[in-house]
Amino acid sequence: MKTKDKGFNTKLIHAGAFDDEFGSATVPIYQTSTFRFKNAQHGADCFSGKSDGYIYTRIGNPTIRAFEQNIAELENGFDGIATSSGMGAVSSVYMALLGAESHIISSDAVYGPARGLLEQDFSRYNVEASFVNTSKVENIIAAIRPNTKVLYIETPANPTMDITDIATCSKIAKEHNLLLVVDNTFCSPYLQKPLDFGADVVLHSITKFINGHADIVGGVIVAKDPEIYKKIRHSMVYMGCNMDPTQAFMVLRGVKTLAIRIERAQENAMKVAEYLQSHPKVAWIKYPGLESHPQFELAKKQMNGFGSMMSFGLKGGYEAGRKLMDNVHLAILAVSLGGVETLIQHPASMTHAGVSKENKNAAGITDDLVRFSVGIEDVDDIINDLKYGLSNI
Repeated sequence: MKTKDKGFNTKLIHAGAFDDEFGSATVPIYQTSTFRFKNAQHGADCFSGKSDGYIYTRIGNPTIRAFEQNIAELENGFDGIATSSGMGAVSSVYMALLGAESHIISSDAVYGPARGLLEQDFSRYNVEASFVNTSKVENIIAAIRPNTKVLYIETPANPTMDITDIATCSKIAKEHNLLLVVDNTFCSPYLQKPLDFGADVVLHSITKFINGHADIVGGVIVAKDPEIYKKIRHSMVYMGCNMDPTQAFMVLRGVKTLAIRIERAQENAMKVAEYLQSHPKVAWIKYPGLESHPQFELAKKQMNGFGSMMSFGLKGGYEAGRKLMDNVHLAILAVSLGGVETLIQHPASMTHAGVSKENKNAAGITDDLVRFSVGIEDVDDIINDLKYGLSNI
């Protein structure tokens, strides 16, 4: 079925699917490492690119291709590249778009390992990185250097929930010959389509919302331009961080319910945010759906909903954060986000523990910050769980 002119929910279910020999209603798992050629000429054509045939699963696989094309269509991009993890996606983008002695500007409250990879590994090849609050345009402009190649943003940012104006970043990137890369993990293509706002590349940890069931690790990249797509795919293939066919099958199953999962979760999130906003032990809360969020108007403009992620601060600081972690029972104390289950974590002592205190403070990752991923449970149960946890602080 051709789905480019269909609605989003139809694309979720049918985009990327193909008819196989046996008429399978779902995309089958092609769990094979290698593929048989019809003859010598067919093999030569596959290697030369004259044929679209498959060679080796690290290079391409029908199940994986179905997933890649599904997400590319959802993001309105040229094509997709599936990876074995979200960091596989980040690594492939860095490797393809950065060179020795180049410079990248990144959101300061970026996913911890994405920052660590630049600071600890790419720095060995004289790649320089500037981490700034990209929600303030003047910070981006001030950080641009002659060797800047990439502007890399997360919006909303992890875990501060700062929102960056994608269209403005695109304008800046074009004026300075930069490539704009957007980590869209917190929104998924259901809530935000960065390529429509001028981004060149969008990526996801599909472990989160796209799969949504806390049982698969993976990543995906979508490029707008064919040449950029080819560069990134080349890097991914040579680094060997391809997705596995069974991973792709599982994610294709998970993505079918993306819209209904997000709708339920963000409905819950608004009620949870309103509860926390009025709680005496909560010092502050950042949720894009609250008018108190500094970029509330921007969120309405570039997002199709406010999502189910939020961060809030506790008046008791670091120790209060740890105490809350130990006194919730429905919310699962765990990293990751975007699943059907509610998750809670304390970044200062968990995901960003490896980031220096100076860098954490500069990025707004304060000791009192709690990150909350609202699931699809009954909202009264989620609120009662928080109520009990907060009462023990």
